[in-house]
Amino acid sequence: MAYRLTFWGTRGSIPTPGGSTARYGGNTPCVSLEYIDGDGSRLLVLDAGTGIRLLGNQLIERGNGESDVDLLLSHTHWDHIQGLPFFGPLFDGGNAVRVWGPRQGEATVESILRRQMEPVVFPVPLDGLAAQLSVQHIDSGPLEVGDFAVSATRLRHPGSTLAYRLTPLAGGTSVVYATDNELGPGGEYEVGPRWREEFVRFLHGVDLLVHDAMYAGDELQQYRGWGHSSFEEAVAVAAEAGIRRLVLFHHRPERDDIAMDALVQAAQQMARAADHPLEVTAAMEGTELTLDGG
Repeated sequence: MAYRLTFWGTRGSIPTPGGSTARYGGNTPCVSLEYIDGDGSRLLVLDAGTGIRLLGNQLIERGNGESDVDLLLSHTHWDHIQGLPFFGPLFDGGNAVRVWGPRQGEATVESILRRQMEPVVFPVPLDGLAAQLSVQHIDSGPLEVGDFAVSATRLRHPGSTLAYRLTPLAGGTSVVYATDNELGPGGEYEVGPRWREEFVRFLHGVDLLVHDAMYAGDELQQYRGWGHSSFEEAVAVAAEAGIRRLVLFHHRPERDDIAMDALVQAAQQMARAADHPLEVTAAMEGTELTLDGG
């Protein structure tokens, strides 16, 4: 039974609407997974950037009854949660939304979501939402979320940021979602000295990797320690891990569609030179990818 991965938001840091970003998209991160032959009422969603508003609108337009949503947050930086107050299903009492994510130091995920919906910044408080809402914390280690087995690992990014590996419980190919990750040197992160080796092991056997590629190599020096990677670094780690398909993600706000085309072409040329065959694309808002679900 196949499942579908859909990109609703692909941009990093801040939304960039407009004609120059229309093809790759201007909304901030949001990706959904669902079984193709299902009724569309049960979803696993990755991050709640502004793209989640579009997903919510589609769920409402389907008009097929209650929505049951599991939302995995990679972390709680603004561009990964700013769309949640505009997720339409939260305002319908027949829906259930379960939010999962890493604690940020002493701050719980729930407390962070409450802050972004306080009256001084948003007219509806978290407790005013009609849907059944729950919030749970994730650390590393396996668990079951909806129709998927999920494992998580810590990334090199300020704060507590997780990559997720998702495999259908019914069997099939795995996906890793690893946005906001600094593969190269720079920054001080709470990861061990063998982090890269462990990360490559985490990726091993995955069919599709969605990975941060915010920068080009010549931009990295200025942004060391910001918690992001270049497309060259993303291609290199995907080839090292034996990944079959790499999707570049978390596009830089300043990079328009023409510049993105050039970046993708350069990444594909690099991949062709690797010993391991690797298909490279960049995430485009609205794109759907089909994967084997067992």
